[in-house]
Amino acid sequence: MRLKHIALALLVATALTGCNDTLDTASIDLKSVKNKVEQPLPSKILADMQAKNMPRNSPIMIRIFKEEGKLEIWKAKADNRFDLIKSYDICAWSGKLGPKVKEGDRQAPEGFYSLTPAHLNPNSKYYLAINTGFPNRYDAVNGRTGSNLMIHGACSSSGCYSMTDEQVLEIYAFARDAFRGGQSSVQLQAYPFRMTAENMARHRDNPNYDFWKMIKTGYDHFEVTKRPPEVNVCEKKYVFNQQLSGNGTFAPASACPPTQTPPALASALTSYSKSYELAYQKALDKYQDKVWYEPTEAERKAVVANKRKGRDLAYAPTGTSLEAGKLMSKAEFAQMMEKRMNGGKATGAPANSVMLASTAPSSPRASSAAERMKQDRLPAAATTTASVPATVADARGQTVAVPVPAQNPLAYSAPAAPVAEQAKKPFWKFWSKE
Repeated sequence: MRLKHIALALLVATALTGCNDTLDTASIDLKSVKNKVEQPLPSKILADMQAKNMPRNSPIMIRIFKEEGKLEIWKAKADNRFDLIKSYDICAWSGKLGPKVKEGDRQAPEGFYSLTPAHLNPNSKYYLAINTGFPNRYDAVNGRTGSNLMIHGACSSSGCYSMTDEQVLEIYAFARDAFRGGQSSVQLQAYPFRMTAENMARHRDNPNYDFWKMIKTGYDHFEVTKRPPEVNVCEKKYVFNQQLSGNGTFAPASACPPTQTPPALASALTSYSKSYELAYQKALDKYQDKVWYEPTEAERKAVVANKRKGRDLAYAPTGTSLEAGKLMSKAEFAQMMEKRMNGGKATGAPANSVMLASTAPSSPRASSAAERMKQDRLPAAATTTASVPATVADARGQTVAVPVPAQNPLAYSAPAAPVAEQAKKPFWKFWSKE
């Protein structure tokens, strides 16, 4: 009987653990932490490092994937190649897929950033923080602005990558140990999504696609070498693992100097690219008539709203784009957008008919406040008829007609002949080339 009770207790404990582990929280109990800056990594992680032949203070690299909501820690093994040691669920990131462009746009950065010991903030009001280094040389030369973009705790974001306090405690410890081992800078690679052929095809119509193709080159270099690529900026663009062929230098706003890709890397990339192109063409066939609807931040928050129960109001997980987004047919997407543009009513009419509808006559009861304001601004000739002239009361109280001056032929051009209005493509029909 006692064994049954023990088994039942273990079963309940396991179930409770599963319920509480909603965001892949780290295994550290914050109540037991006496010095968060010096808190050692958990024994489980240290054991995994030993099994993977990773020295405790070897270099690390950080990869972030917005759409999947993942932050990965990669660590150098004894052979100097990097391997994944820990993956965390990002608790909150703000905005949508795409790079940060200006201060206040609530976008989290995308690109390649170099983190030094000076980027560690042990006194952050968000438990612990690591500055992402935004804006970097690429951002600066392209006029992108913003400040204090962090990886931090508290699970609340306005342009940052926010983790739980337990998670950021471990991430901070990974960086601290690597710096103490002699690493001068940690590379942060922030991507919109895993840059696979299928994902690139699914997002092929996104306005950020050209930027993503550029940073994908760095992604590919890491996938091939399993070493952080050397990153430079010239001609206002990223370049990766390029060796100078002469005496030139890399300058963000200047023309790129003569360079070459190391032969062994070039050969490996050629093989990688061939496999990618085959997979990309296959993905294009799969998504030929499909559109990916990217959710808003509010829609992502709605998916994980239950995770806020019993938490502080500042705790604001956002969920992943994959959970809240949707793959739709072009017809379904068009219907959804038309419905939104028509105030939630599906009319089946072309989307641009919404804009033309304002010129159609309507009854006074159906007129909106905006329509009435527009009518108020029309000249008298448009709001009165010749059979009912405007009248006023004169000084003796008698009603008389208001004199209407003749039209000045020099002040008005002859009315233009009616021209058939050319139908415009709705802004959301990004896939259409008509």
